[in-house]
Amino acid sequence: MQFLARARSKTPQMSRPVAGILLVTSLAGCSLLEDRSQRYVDAPEGQPIEIPESADQSRFSEIMPVRSINTDDSRRMYPSSIPKPPDMTSEILDQNYVIEELDGRAWLLVNEVPGRLWPVVSAWMNQSGLGMAYDSPQLGVMQSELANFSKRSRELLGLDNTPAADEPRMLVQTRLAPGIRRKTTEIRIRTVELAENPEGLVSWDDGAAGSESALERQKALLGELGEFLKAREDNKSFSRAASGMVAEPLVRLLSEGDVATAVRVELDYGRTWAEVNRSLAEIDAEVMDLNRSAGWFQVDFRTEDERSPGWFSWFSSKDEPTHTHTVRVEQQDDAVFVTAEQQDNYTGEYSASDLLTRLFEQLY
Repeated sequence: MQFLARARSKTPQMSRPVAGILLVTSLAGCSLLEDRSQRYVDAPEGQPIEIPESADQSRFSEIMPVRSINTDDSRRMYPSSIPKPPDMTSEILDQNYVIEELDGRAWLLVNEVPGRLWPVVSAWMNQSGLGMAYDSPQLGVMQSELANFSKRSRELLGLDNTPAADEPRMLVQTRLAPGIRRKTTEIRIRTVELAENPEGLVSWDDGAAGSESALERQKALLGELGEFLKAREDNKSFSRAASGMVAEPLVRLLSEGDVATAVRVELDYGRTWAEVNRSLAEIDAEVMDLNRSAGWFQVDFRTEDERSPGWFSWFSSKDEPTHTHTVRVEQQDDAVFVTAEQQDNYTGEYSASDLLTRLFEQLY
């Protein structure tokens, strides 16, 4: 009996090392199992079943047909991370009524179509004391009366309270145009000085504001207009004549077959450069180097898995940027073309076509 008691007391102590070895072995075995989920994608196509010529062909058909896969453009069927859902608010600006400035030009960016804004801008022209002398909904231009003879308009433009007989005639023009993004409008305001009274609608000059004081005056007027539009967001008026301003899109994706080759932008070079620079940041393409005069960006456009060092992150620092693609901006005739090329040393998932497609989605 004493022998049996001693045996029972030693049994748990002897089983502990064995249990530990089994636990370690089972955990290690889990990591050694092969992930065979990708075999279906990489498996070669087998030979079709040959049916004798004497057999009735109508009696043979596919009971459970297998979906065909284009291996030239297929991605992993079992990605390592769950894809993000589509952004249903992609057409909504993060900030509305924003004054943007570039190369001596300023404009008010509004998340609304021109036809909806035309009546409200017209109301602002009248209520601010500028009045409305001429307008062209097709051109998107409104022209005020002479500001010299209205006290309210002189205060709005910062003119002296005592008008002089020999002072230049001054008027204000407002221009609405479809924005580069979907369902947006860009509003510009400029003051025009003339030697005598105008006889009709003055042609719109799309150049820069000129002096620094003229630019500051434009931004002040745009700020006044922005506050007026914001206070009347519930206005349901709509101008059918102004809706004709919605013409062809300013940004187009050019492709050959299913492969994107370029993005055509019908804007000036400076504006296109700024929009491409903004879009690269929004698609997480890190700009490593750039040259505006030469027209190129050197970017790091890799997936999150390619940027992550994986298990080695315990022993290494943050992943260094890698030049994977070069984006080029080139002026050709009346448009600017954006192209991309993949570096030879990059063999990752994203191609130059993928980069252009993502850029187009952000630009448009």
